[in-house]
Amino acid sequence: MSPARTPSRTRLAALTALLALGVVGAAVPAAGTTAGESGHRPCVASKVPAHGPARDIRRIAERAAAEMDLKSVIVRVTVDGREVVTTALGESMTGVPATPAMHFRNGNIAISYLGTALLRLVDQGRVGLDDPVGRWLPGLADGDRITLRMLAASTTGLVDYVRLPEFQQAVVADPFRQWRAEELVALSTGKDRWYAPGTNWSYSHANFVLLGAALEKITGTRLDVLLREQVLGPLGLRETRNSFTPDIPEPALHAFTADRGTYEESTFWNPSWTTAPGAVQTTDICDLARSAAAIGSGRLLSRAVYRELLNPGTVGLGHPTEKCPATVCLANTEATHYGMGLLVLGDWIAQHPLFFGYSASQAYLPSERLSIAVSTTNGPAAAGGHSAHLIAQRIAAALAPDRPIPDFG
Repeated sequence: MSPARTPSRTRLAALTALLALGVVGAAVPAAGTTAGESGHRPCVASKVPAHGPARDIRRIAERAAAEMDLKSVIVRVTVDGREVVTTALGESMTGVPATPAMHFRNGNIAISYLGTALLRLVDQGRVGLDDPVGRWLPGLADGDRITLRMLAASTTGLVDYVRLPEFQQAVVADPFRQWRAEELVALSTGKDRWYAPGTNWSYSHANFVLLGAALEKITGTRLDVLLREQVLGPLGLRETRNSFTPDIPEPALHAFTADRGTYEESTFWNPSWTTAPGAVQTTDICDLARSAAAIGSGRLLSRAVYRELLNPGTVGLGHPTEKCPATVCLANTEATHYGMGLLVLGDWIAQHPLFFGYSASQAYLPSERLSIAVSTTNGPAAAGGHSAHLIAQRIAAALAPDRPIPDFG
């Protein structure tokens, strides 16, 4: 007699069987294939049957859209690379329906590509994680004490410029401003450190601006080219690309926000401050689901550096100090902690950016090869916040109820 299965395994096993029979979804091309091989299929909505997991997922999205006043919700769920459902609700603009092919900003999801690119260089023997960053960025204060590991794991102690009142005021006053990397780093390095490098944990955008600069110096390659060569190309993420301007490739998902007190379009507000130049990207929902699985499984990495991706020494860090409150220096536990440019949330590996009216989430459950990708935009009465992440959590609870996606901090 076989052992009893947990509820999530029963449901996921049934779902896998349906996929094998072709009842739900369809096979997606393997990463790295070209249009002339198995074909790069356009990202389109799948047929949603009257019953079953695909319909359940769409209903979760529908309820969330109504409850949170979301202008659009785009979702894709796959198991072992096979589509369960791809669907889009609401509008991009008035009278323009949202579609899965629409491009949106992926924010800090690109930071997981920075972490993976760094670890690929480690695998190639070109750098060590504990090499001091001052070797490549000699002008950085404490560059002899700050390592590549600390930048990628966000343990340098650098103040997050996004939290500074002067930065926030400047963005509100002129959201179209083009920020230079040097300006952003100077905002952080001009303040006292929250703690000594490597002794605590706190998220700081400055770490990743510096990591991008270091990767360029290490390789002699512009960051957007490096990420395409080391990560995006090998993973077949053809709809994920950098822009040095606020442009978004067509078809574009438009965003709206009330961040400045009036509900207004924010699609082309300048995202140059969000991370390193060359890693300010847009994507679509199919690439986001593919990214969740590829990054979450460490497809491009050796086993040894994949372990570093998931825990570069952050577990046990994160405690408040006189300069760093508990809401900033968050506790990193075995259950929920920061990796190298990504979050480990229980059994899931995730990221969920939020800015300028865009919210997105990628989440991957390695044990079941389950990927969840969500993108949302706000309606006039939306409260803001990580709406895409909340939807991903609800989908995970439906498909894997004994493996929920917990919050970090």
